[in-house]
Amino acid sequence: MGENIIGENLHVPVLGQEVCSWLVSDRTTTIVDCTVGYGGHAEMLLTVSPIGTRFVGLDQDSQAIEFSQRRLSRFGNRIVLRQGNYRDLKSHLAESGIAKVDGVLFDFGVSSPQLDDPSRGFSFQREGPLDMRMDQKVGKTAADLVNCSPEDELADIIFQYGEERYARRIARAIVQERQRQPVQTTGGLASIIARSVPASYRHGRIHCATRTFQALRITVNHELDVLEPALRDATEVLAAGGRICAIAFHSLEDRIVKHTFRSLSQGPEAALSILTKKPILSSQSECEANPRSRSAKLRVAERQPRMGLS
Repeated sequence: MGENIIGENLHVPVLGQEVCSWLVSDRTTTIVDCTVGYGGHAEMLLTVSPIGTRFVGLDQDSQAIEFSQRRLSRFGNRIVLRQGNYRDLKSHLAESGIAKVDGVLFDFGVSSPQLDDPSRGFSFQREGPLDMRMDQKVGKTAADLVNCSPEDELADIIFQYGEERYARRIARAIVQERQRQPVQTTGGLASIIARSVPASYRHGRIHCATRTFQALRITVNHELDVLEPALRDATEVLAAGGRICAIAFHSLEDRIVKHTFRSLSQGPEAALSILTKKPILSSQSECEANPRSRSAKLRVAERQPRMGLS
């Protein structure tokens, strides 16, 4: 994706000021952004951090890495960007010659340019192939999932990861349609969903396809499977006094962050201290300027001097 296509407002970092205030101090030497995306948070963090602070950015999306490389080029050798999943956080840091870091950021979910690119298949609002892979070189697509999964399995995915009340009706409608022809596009899937749910649900507060698309994206990218292990790995690589910021955009992610932080903060060998008793939410002005921030929840924890995890 070219910069001219992405435009000036491609990635407005959600809760950017808050992230900077939690992660950056005059003692900060190394920060790792596990979901660097199109570089919004990275640019803010590098701008306010002490000169010489090293920054490692990870992302599965090769397009995001390429764009961030250009966006952050003025920071020179302070930055290291690597394409990869944050489940491999420790190996990426080891290969970069880094043993400990002072700050870790996770910004979960899909970025605006990914949603806005029809070829990625993330959005039901833009007609395109039903893909949804963060890394388009590997793994099954959402089309593979909807065309090959048994009906019961498909319903379970939509219910569990989308928290969709009409999961069984939607799954049944998908299976009926794919018997006639494969479901290959975002628009085609959205139409099936719309036909399968009650009329009142089609005109609700959120689009009736939102939860199903979320469930498929989570499943295609194994998002929730790697979240807790990655948070634990991030805790292991934090120096004493270092902090983790995690921004979640739906209840399933936020619940895992909350429970993992709680687990790591309990017992005599507690590794973390939770700094946010309740998640930090976006201000009204930020929500008005950036509607995507409405559902964001930021939780922060700090590494304790004790070694070992609970």
